[in-house]
Amino acid sequence: MIYYFKTEHLLPVSIDEAWDFFSSAKNLARITPPEMDFKILSTLDEKEIYEGMIIDYIVRPVFGIPLKWQTEIINVNKPHSFADRQLKGPYKIWEHTHTFIQKENGVLMKDEIKYQIPLGILGQLAHSLFVREKVKDIFRFREMALNKIFAN
Repeated sequence: MIYYFKTEHLLPVSIDEAWDFFSSAKNLARITPPEMDFKILSTLDEKEIYEGMIIDYIVRPVFGIPLKWQTEIINVNKPHSFADRQLKGPYKIWEHTHTFIQKENGVLMKDEIKYQIPLGILGQLAHSLFVREKVKDIFRFREMALNKIFAN
């Protein structure tokens, strides 16, 4: 079964400031819950994301078990959007689109995720028992972290 998660958050910054922050993969650790022990394995050399960029991570999403995760940046429309997809990791499908829309009082940031859990009916059960809430928790944490980072 394929699941969808959407969220949006108004940031009190310009679209260029939002792009600079989110297009740097190194900032992902700053907005990921600490219990996930998120670590980037790739050498990023302060590079802005680009289509075809591959990023390797280790993350502990459930029960502290370390998992390797590899994503590819598949679409970049600077400074309005970019998308990534999991090549290797805990999901059967993980596609994440980040959209930035300039507003009078800041930038509306939208996250849209399409994901599927492996293991068929067991994956569906895991989703209903804890994965759905884990995804929500990650983005709740992200919102709180962004509020602190971009506080006026």
